[in-house]
Amino acid sequence: MRSIGVKLILAFLAVGLTGVGVIALLAGRATETEFRQFIFDQYQDAFVDQLADYYGTHMGWEGVEDMFPFPEWMPLQRKRLGPKPGGIVTLTDDGGAVLIAGHGYQVGEEIPGDKLETGAPIRVDEQVVGWVITHREEFRESAAEAAFLDRIRTTLTIGAIGAIAVSLLLGILLTRALTRPISELTTATRAVAEGNYEQRVPVRSRDELGELATSFNLMSIELARSINLRRQMTADIAHELRTPISVILGHVDAMDDGVMPASSDTFDIIREEASRLGRLVEDLGTLSLADAGELALVRRLVNIKTLLNKVSMAHLPLAHEKHISLQVEITPDLPDINVDRDRMAQVLDNLLSNAFRYTPKGGRITLCAERASDGVEIRVQDTGPGIDPEELPHVFDRFYRTDKSRHRISGGSGLGLSIAKSIVEMHDGQIWVESKLGEGSTFVIRLPTSSMDL
Repeated sequence: MRSIGVKLILAFLAVGLTGVGVIALLAGRATETEFRQFIFDQYQDAFVDQLADYYGTHMGWEGVEDMFPFPEWMPLQRKRLGPKPGGIVTLTDDGGAVLIAGHGYQVGEEIPGDKLETGAPIRVDEQVVGWVITHREEFRESAAEAAFLDRIRTTLTIGAIGAIAVSLLLGILLTRALTRPISELTTATRAVAEGNYEQRVPVRSRDELGELATSFNLMSIELARSINLRRQMTADIAHELRTPISVILGHVDAMDDGVMPASSDTFDIIREEASRLGRLVEDLGTLSLADAGELALVRRLVNIKTLLNKVSMAHLPLAHEKHISLQVEITPDLPDINVDRDRMAQVLDNLLSNAFRYTPKGGRITLCAERASDGVEIRVQDTGPGIDPEELPHVFDRFYRTDKSRHRISGGSGLGLSIAKSIVEMHDGQIWVESKLGEGSTFVIRLPTSSMDL
């Protein structure tokens, strides 16, 4: 068994031993004390009753000393506790004068009232005719009573041993129940460290250990997803770089071999592929800075209408070329927003570029802004083919394309939406897409109220 299991068992055993020991000790002492007090009270009451009967029969205390130092019916055994002369019972008359000496008193000695009250009064016809002074500690139990106390002690000892055994058994069971999920987590952690990212542990409870197991499973799922995304992204980056490089090298080799003339059209192709390669590298650099939290934002108050008009003007030539209607709709009296103007323009540019890529000739793209319950919303709507519901959760993934048949040259780098999502989230905002097949798509940016003020 592992060390933590041994420690837990020892801890349970120590707690059990301590609890059982304290309870057994207190119970034993309380039982012995109460039993002895009960027996003493019974003997004393019987003794007082017999003395009262004697007084009532003889109408006085004359001859009572012949019954002392102890009557035969009193089963207690005498036990001397010190050098005091006399017996262990003192009998006085109603005035406190000693008739039978004990506890160091002398016959005829007057006992003060406060000491008389420590004894038991002797009453005849509701009148106090004498006092009996004796103390429980001056007696010890008889053999039968001692045997009874021994049986009580034995029972308590057996009960304590049984309780300790049960405590040990429960400690072992509880320790196994507690250490089992820890052992499973340890095994699973080692498996993940060795590269098995699909490792899961069973959730056996709803307590802290259950929450830990749930958190581990979520971590394992996210880690596996992250590793897969990294591998996929590495493959996608290699493919994205390979395509323009292959085109450039192919044209250069063709010109070098004399197969293709060094014309302006050839240089335009090479320049276009080189530009595409540069944009890809720049986009990768932007995402890397965003992931590391090092993408600087220069926030200031920006007028939404001015920002949207500027972005739309930059895309008007492309709209005329593709015969697409580009409209701007802005709700009046929108407040200025506290954003990085250039980065937010980059987000809108990426969304508009994506909309132009999928909107057919004669279609319409609308750039609009309006108030939201907790901020402001900017929407980019198109009349393209829409997005399949199964693909909606992945549109912001890196290098993801909804149209697998589209050539990569015309399909962009696949990083624009990922960059847009990163920049919006750095502004404490949200971005999502709403789309139905055949009804176009709408990309929504919501900036919270905190982003609207300095």
